[in-house]
Amino acid sequence: MGTSRFAILSVLSALVLHFSLTMSDPVHDSFLQCLSHLSAPSPPISGVFYTPTNSSYAYVLQSYIQNLRFMSSTTPKPSFIVASSHVSHVQATIICCKIHGLQVRIRSGGHDYDGLSYVSDVPFVILDMFNLREVSVDLENEWAWVQSGATMGELYYRIAEKSNLYGFPAGVCPTVGVGGHFSGGGYGNMMRKYGLSVDNVLDAQIVDANGRILDRESMGEDLFWAIRGGGGASFGVIVAWKIRLVPVPETVTVFRVERTLEQGAIDLLHQWQYVADKINEDLFIRVVILPVIRKDHKTIKAKFASLFLGNSEKLLALMSESFPELGINGNNCIEMSWVESIVYWSNYVKGTPISVLLDRTPQSRKYLKKKSDYVQAPISKADLKGILNTMMELQKPALTFNPYGGRMSEISESETPFPHRAGNIYKIQYSVTWKEESMEAADHNLNRIRRIYDYMTPYVSKSPRGSYLNYRDIDLGVNQNGNVSYEEASIWGTKYFKDNFDRLVQVKSRVDPDNFFRYEQSIPSVTNRNYVMADPIFSSLRMSTKLNHKFTERGVLYSKAEYWW
Repeated sequence: MGTSRFAILSVLSALVLHFSLTMSDPVHDSFLQCLSHLSAPSPPISGVFYTPTNSSYAYVLQSYIQNLRFMSSTTPKPSFIVASSHVSHVQATIICCKIHGLQVRIRSGGHDYDGLSYVSDVPFVILDMFNLREVSVDLENEWAWVQSGATMGELYYRIAEKSNLYGFPAGVCPTVGVGGHFSGGGYGNMMRKYGLSVDNVLDAQIVDANGRILDRESMGEDLFWAIRGGGGASFGVIVAWKIRLVPVPETVTVFRVERTLEQGAIDLLHQWQYVADKINEDLFIRVVILPVIRKDHKTIKAKFASLFLGNSEKLLALMSESFPELGINGNNCIEMSWVESIVYWSNYVKGTPISVLLDRTPQSRKYLKKKSDYVQAPISKADLKGILNTMMELQKPALTFNPYGGRMSEISESETPFPHRAGNIYKIQYSVTWKEESMEAADHNLNRIRRIYDYMTPYVSKSPRGSYLNYRDIDLGVNQNGNVSYEEASIWGTKYFKDNFDRLVQVKSRVDPDNFFRYEQSIPSVTNRNYVMADPIFSSLRMSTKLNHKFTERGVLYSKAEYWW
């Protein structure tokens, strides 16, 4: 009897497994058929289409997860990954996700700190951009086209291939993807000279919610404004950017010095606040503040790192005049080319070849959480002491002070969606990292960074308390699967965008009224008609003819167009 029951259960289990597989196959086959039908035949989209049963699925998924918090077995996984290698793959993915009732997450480099570019609580597809990473540099016209899947390192390397006298103002982490970095603003150590990345964007190519390829002229100035700092993933899929190259001297100078509490770190931090945003715009001095905890001693280490667009002689004269307290001398200074300074700022050892910028894999991956703030008035020595004591008590969080001023103070806060311009002395990045895998470790470290963030409340911007979009922070508030009221979204939206949030909502409501492009902190559409996900199998049969007709018309236009790649 027991054997008979076991046999029956085995048969039932086999039937259940067979039934589940036959139910999943039509979705897979239907989605792939839709993609193939609506994309260019060459290169075939089937070659960059990954499902959980594909042997390469885990590798592709994990290759661009930069925060280990989102690599656990319990993290929601995408139904499919499309690693587009042609713009028609992007178009087809958008249309087919509409047909099959799937959400789209767009990933370029995977450095989204809270994982929103590759995690969702509803059925979703990752549109991975890493195959779209061509860079075309035109020195004669002083511009470049760069696809969104390129990394900052690849962009810098390709510019340097052509000339050491040009660069681009953007981040110093070479593995960050261009797509997300630019669309969130993009800052780096030349921002005091040239502003943000988005202040130097000339054109872009985006695929909208209807699958159309648009450039600056065809998308219009409102949408072009919105994607330059408002987060591109709320409005479409940005395939490529046209950027203005900026001149850099043949020789730049860097230094990196450390001072502890015992060496006068508090006095130096206090004085830095009166200097860093007012000093010559060719000089950028960042400070990283770290607690150093030993069994018999606790202290703080302040690491001052600089980039100066000029030689060491000019830098020493400038430091002697403006910030002599730091005690910089010729032994601290290293002269190099601008592209070599990117390698230096990325913490590679001296002499590392610039070809390391082509490596798309970070030097290490960690569990991490980041937050941000803006400081608009110098913090007193007494209050700095209280902050540093709190850091030593908490042991883990690090604070990075990035100076503003210069060009950043000259650009109106409504020029782009990024509003944090004049009036800000510096930006703070809060950071905590850990190696332990357990939930207890995660909770403990998240509590640490939230406590120091709360402690800083009296010393940072107010009404609203500003935050930087590219330091994504879901602690500020989230949409429920993207469906949220204007009032709810404005709680976090005004922190990122201040008064620009209203204009972003207006643009979103016009270009994506059904709120197809949505995620936990996407811009809401006030005309959202609560887009209802269709049945994944039957909707494709019901709608394919109508949508295919529309897409074919677009395909004819597309086949006649010329694109630089």
